[in-house]
Amino acid sequence: MPELPEVEVVRRGLAATAVGRALTGVVRRSPALRWPIPEGLHDRLAGRVLRAVERRGKYLLLSFDPGWLIVHLGMSGTITWAPAGAPVRLHDHLELVFDGGTLRLNDPRRFGAVLWHDAAAGTPFAHPRLVGLGVEPLSDAFDGAMLHGATRGRRVAIKQLLLSGTVVVGVGNIYASESLFRAGIRPSTPARRLSRPRCDALAAAVRGTLSDAIAAGGSTLRDFVSSDGEIGGFQHDSLVYDRAGLPCRRCDTPIRTRHDQQRATYWCPRCQR
Repeated sequence: MPELPEVEVVRRGLAATAVGRALTGVVRRSPALRWPIPEGLHDRLAGRVLRAVERRGKYLLLSFDPGWLIVHLGMSGTITWAPAGAPVRLHDHLELVFDGGTLRLNDPRRFGAVLWHDAAAGTPFAHPRLVGLGVEPLSDAFDGAMLHGATRGRRVAIKQLLLSGTVVVGVGNIYASESLFRAGIRPSTPARRLSRPRCDALAAAVRGTLSDAIAAGGSTLRDFVSSDGEIGGFQHDSLVYDRAGLPCRRCDTPIRTRHDQQRATYWCPRCQR
């Protein structure tokens, strides 16, 4: 599943490629995603200029004067820029046709979503899919003090808390494992047991891990490509993720793994306490 770095890489690509272009048409090829793609998008948006592309967690927000398209890439979705007249691919569900090219949403597993939020309804951040999300990990609101306060009294394992999206948003499975390794914290540690210094270290590790992943173009484990079709490279630099049985890059102890709720967790038993 694309996580925050992958979605941010896509956002930056779309901002550089499509912002400022006029939308000439919307082609709704197959509406069957997690929720049906809204009808009437062509009538709403034809002739409108894409003003901005923002991100909230793992959601992309494409801003037009009448409102916002809110896009989630699900498990296998991609948004790529194609030249005008490029052949349609299998699983191309939606095309946003601009002057000079087309944005195509391709989603083989159909867990993605395209939602419409009308400007008359106010800020898109109040949309039901966005309003309950935690703080942005790369914002000034996320630091050790905030994390320490949010973990008080929480018995849940710290990795599960990171993944929940209720405290901090967008830290998916890959980057939770990597951040906890950088901070020297075992994933199964109850959140309430983290001291303020350890929360400071973890918040810094989350920010650093996500920033490094964005700089590397995200992680491509199976499907992810950026808006220009390039794959990410962070997976080549991972410290623990997908390295079960291999020596720790710091201490040579074999990396361990276990599966919880269909997610793999990786950690070093020596470096992470």
